[in-house]
Amino acid sequence: MAKILIAFASMSGNTEDIAELIKTTIESPSHEIEMKEIENISSQKLLDYDGIILGAYTWGDGELPYEVEDFYDDIEGLDLAGKKVAVFGSGDHAYPKFCAAVDILEERLIACGANLVEEGLKVELAPETEEDIERCVTFAFNFSNKLEETL
Repeated sequence: MAKILIAFASMSGNTEDIAELIKTTIESPSHEIEMKEIENISSQKLLDYDGIILGAYTWGDGELPYEVEDFYDDIEGLDLAGKKVAVFGSGDHAYPKFCAAVDILEERLIACGANLVEEGLKVELAPETEEDIERCVTFAFNFSNKLEETL
């Protein structure tokens, strides 16, 4: 059984909506899924999971939200070798750096030795259009399939 963490930060509910869609898509008897807010999880707990999916909205001009900053700092130097990871986020094209939090988190996870198995998912605000929902579902399925290939 694969143990999967979906950890996210959401202010307006958009990123949480994406997290819920991902969770619903990959729920199966072969997955034990925990969904938590990033600010409520210790970086050391990441070591307990086979698969890690992180989500965050982008704040201001392309920064991590404040509730993700401590977690981001804490995972620096953590040995995540062998962990399958993916990152998603919500953003707004009105700002100069669309969904930059996704890129920032991906870079940190890769620097920690994690195996990024799916390209970051970036969604404009909430996943409301058929296209956005399909992209979220595809992201989740691809992550799940790549995780199961190694178990």
